[in-house]
Amino acid sequence: MRHMNKRQLFGGTMLVVKGDDDEPAELVTKAIADLTKTVNDRLDALEQKADTTQIVARLDKVEAKVNRPGGADPKPEASIERKAFGTYLRAGNAAPADELKALNVSSDPQGGYLAPAEMSTEFIRDLVEFSPVRAVASVRQTGSPSIIYPARTGITNARWKGEAQAQEGSEPGFGQAEVVVKEVNTFVDISNQLLADSAGQAEAEVRMALAEDFGQKEGAAFVSGDGILEPAGFMTHAGIAHTVSGAAAGITADALVKLLYALPATYRGRGAWAMNGTTLGAVRLLKDGDGRFLWQPSYQAGQPETLLGRPVVEMVDMPDVEAGAFPIIYGDWSGYRIVDRIALSVLVNPYIRATEGITRIHATRRVGGRVLQAAKFRKLKIAGA
Repeated sequence: MRHMNKRQLFGGTMLVVKGDDDEPAELVTKAIADLTKTVNDRLDALEQKADTTQIVARLDKVEAKVNRPGGADPKPEASIERKAFGTYLRAGNAAPADELKALNVSSDPQGGYLAPAEMSTEFIRDLVEFSPVRAVASVRQTGSPSIIYPARTGITNARWKGEAQAQEGSEPGFGQAEVVVKEVNTFVDISNQLLADSAGQAEAEVRMALAEDFGQKEGAAFVSGDGILEPAGFMTHAGIAHTVSGAAAGITADALVKLLYALPATYRGRGAWAMNGTTLGAVRLLKDGDGRFLWQPSYQAGQPETLLGRPVVEMVDMPDVEAGAFPIIYGDWSGYRIVDRIALSVLVNPYIRATEGITRIHATRRVGGRVLQAAKFRKLKIAGA
């Protein structure tokens, strides 16, 4: 313990004896007040110094932590909804009530819970890898079982007239294009041992399995769906015109050029080719009259390959090259509309196979699709002239 002498404690405060006229009581009272103030000031200064030292020490620790590799960008903490969804995957309805409250109740008749926002976003991103139509088409969200779009099917019929000639009326045609939402569903059986691991790992396994399955199913439907139980595909739309290849069982360079320039300039300039990998391999061998390949590779990261200067999208569900088939389509893909109603709805059933140590996870998506403007597309048909 540090000791202080009187001079240090009093800080130079002295009792001054004044003349006989001053009252002794007043002198003593004033001296005590001065002494008390001096002591309090010294104590306040010591306390303030101690507090500052602690603050500096804490700031030094924070600075050291930030300067560590990766210290300035910590992994964000999972949201309450995502933690609750992980618990629901492991325990189903047996999850704690406070966890279930954080989930969004699905609008499906069979019940269930909607996946949290973070997981739904990642789910759509995975679908692009397996369903390339979604990457180029026009995609919308809806809360209804269908969407009706008004459509104009004709224009007015104006005529040149002389000064005294009477005008004639005309009636443009109007119609409707309805996109009906369809349902695709499945279930996944996962071992309880896997679900007992981290919630993030369980979510990743479920998401990847469902993304692959749903992506393959809707990708095929967007191409050739009949529109009854599945979305209506663009290859089955009766209003899309075609150009013949000029060869009974193959593709010619002249046919591709004719197909491209058969579209109106507005649609042609915003269009992209679509074909499967086998057809793309055949097209890459085509040359023009000067011996140059019609297909050009991409020389820049993020840029697509081109055919006659326009991008090429590989769609695995397009038909192969054979007589009478339509292996290639070109068009402005804003003319095909995809409507998502439910991104992902999940219902966990931990009881149906509980004796086997298996949890069944049911998943449902609701999505629709159809061609809204057939004039924006044109197909290539394999046939002779």
